[in-house]
Amino acid sequence: MTGTRDDLYREAKRTALILASAQAIVGSAAPIAISMGGLAGFYLLGSDKSLATAPVTGFNVGIALGALPAAALMRAVGRRNGFMAGGLVTASGGFVAASALFQNSFWLFAFGLLLAGIGNAFLQQYRFAAADNAPSDFKPRAISWVLGGGVFAAIIGPQTVIYTRDLFAPIQFAGAFAALVVLGLLGSFILSFLRLPKEAPSAALDSHEPARPLSQILLQPRFLVSLFCGVASYALMSFVMTGAPLAMVGCGFTPDEATLGISWHVMAMFAPSFITGRLIARFGKETIVATGLVTLIACAIVALSGIELWQFWTALILLGIGWNFGFIGATAMVAECYRPSEKNSVQGVHDFLLFSTTAFASLMSGQIYNAFGWNMLAWIVIPVAGSCLLALGVMALSRRSRQAA
Repeated sequence: MTGTRDDLYREAKRTALILASAQAIVGSAAPIAISMGGLAGFYLLGSDKSLATAPVTGFNVGIALGALPAAALMRAVGRRNGFMAGGLVTASGGFVAASALFQNSFWLFAFGLLLAGIGNAFLQQYRFAAADNAPSDFKPRAISWVLGGGVFAAIIGPQTVIYTRDLFAPIQFAGAFAALVVLGLLGSFILSFLRLPKEAPSAALDSHEPARPLSQILLQPRFLVSLFCGVASYALMSFVMTGAPLAMVGCGFTPDEATLGISWHVMAMFAPSFITGRLIARFGKETIVATGLVTLIACAIVALSGIELWQFWTALILLGIGWNFGFIGATAMVAECYRPSEKNSVQGVHDFLLFSTTAFASLMSGQIYNAFGWNMLAWIVIPVAGSCLLALGVMALSRRSRQAA
């Protein structure tokens, strides 16, 4: 039995490392799309700039639209082949976006980012694949390892922007999106080394129970609170992050300074992942989620304190850390709410709801920034994060009362 578990841990670590490497490469699409999508949209539009963040919304809509088809495709052809296909879709999105910039077509550019987002929907399943391929006590660390690959995406994506943005001058930004083609293809190659079994080891160890009706799973109070906290953490992060480059450039800072701000933000999103799993094991999932939500509120307070470059960057760093604790903790909570036989349907619905809300948040970011300014983006964070903290508190009190009874 010991040898079998050792083999499972060894294979789980190998899988997590490959997925983390792919996260670093394919995941670079997100900081490129977010740091340049709004600015490129601003560049392509005429006098009315209110839809400048619509291409970023397209990216997030693509993730939402791709969530259920990605889950269905992976059921049909396996996760390895599905993940490789996702890398190819990301590459095609980069090609369309770069072509749109050459044609000066705003809506074609938005469609290119939508395609890149569909490819990114497959990437969102990496964390679930790592968790499902791991024994129960390694699941939080496996999720953290995969998301830890985002640290390198935080470097690769923005540096790609800086070095390729003017590659096809005078066509602005086209080089950065052409680079997505290379990144998507490279990610598919890395994913070809995966060895994912048809049935995850955790399934063999933990449960052979049949699948329950989807409605029964989704209506569990713990699932609802976990979903609420995870969706809010992700949507608030997207809401503030999407508007930040426009706000920084609007305050007189350069596109490179805005890109570096996003780089610090994305690094802060993923760097804590190397310890988040251990923190969850020590302090509990709910405590880490609550810490993340409090950090998001701290981000809003810093953003409201002024518009110097250091205040933008500090707010973005806190935003990233808050997302990390809130989202990883909530993902680990969600993973406790379903059986192995239920994973595909639950994960697909979870990501559809998650990224539908995130897409809406990114669209509203541009609208609210243009109508009310940067401060309003920060003010909205406080009541939303506070509501999540209240839901966590009610769940904790309910559990204690049941235990006392």
